[in-house]
Amino acid sequence: MCNSCDYTIHGRHHHFGWDNSFVPAERVAPGSTIEFQCLDSSGGQLKADSTVADIAKLDFAGINPVTGPIFVDGAEPGDALKVTIELFKPSGFGWTGNIPGFGLLADDFKEPALNIWKYDAASLEPALFGKNARVPLKPFAGTIGNAPAEMGLHSVVPPRRVGGNLDIRDLAAGTTLYLPVEVAGALFSVGDTHAAQGDGEVCGTAIESPMDVVLKLDLVKDARLKTPRFTTPGPVTRHLDAKGYEVTTGIGPDLMAGAREAVAQMVDLVAGRYKIDPVEAYMLASVCGDLRISEIVDMPNWVVSFYFPRCVFE
Repeated sequence: MCNSCDYTIHGRHHHFGWDNSFVPAERVAPGSTIEFQCLDSSGGQLKADSTVADIAKLDFAGINPVTGPIFVDGAEPGDALKVTIELFKPSGFGWTGNIPGFGLLADDFKEPALNIWKYDAASLEPALFGKNARVPLKPFAGTIGNAPAEMGLHSVVPPRRVGGNLDIRDLAAGTTLYLPVEVAGALFSVGDTHAAQGDGEVCGTAIESPMDVVLKLDLVKDARLKTPRFTTPGPVTRHLDAKGYEVTTGIGPDLMAGAREAVAQMVDLVAGRYKIDPVEAYMLASVCGDLRISEIVDMPNWVVSFYFPRCVFE
């Protein structure tokens, strides 16, 4: 429990998808500090003793729950919700999976795979993957947003102009996020917590990990934001930079095709060099590698690069 928090929103107050008719779990004043108990993206379906067979048993109606919603007094359409991300309380358990039909290289990896992670929730020392790889941890919330103006139930899978499933790894402790408000009270929710993820989350999952999140919610009146924006407290990649990167590229007129090529080349490189199964290299790339647009002006071809940190294996 958070002794300095104004409210605690228990994990039972979760919902699936976005709907501005949902009854708020709590009504708060601007400036309130709130602890949210967040489930992992499987909604608790995958556990520390799960096996790859459990991937096939996933009920996708119970995927990606978010805790909330929170009604913020005075929030009106046109305002921005200012979300100060204060801290995370990790659980020490996580999972990464290859889910057939999902992920950037879904056509190449059609069989399920699962890695169960155990990490030190206090020290956040790099987590062991297989026998030789260690992944630096950086907790953050993958899904964080407000309810959209459109009526009805909307899927939680795609990101939206009011936030949602952003999967931005830099929404970590110390970051301040600004979200457009489209309905009275904002109706804010958060979930899909991760212990680590690379930019792109290329296999479709990160280190999916239940944890508690402490946030401060405030208002910026009449901000007129069109999409989310955020401010980080300092460097965002230094924890992975010390030993440099291996980098592969995809070049051509289609950014998605370029992204797939860059990642596929990295999977081949990592699997071959470190003698691991390609699907393991794919999942590892998802939790620690970064997909970047390197060049998008020299038509007709663009360059997409994939950065894999050497510190994982060294």
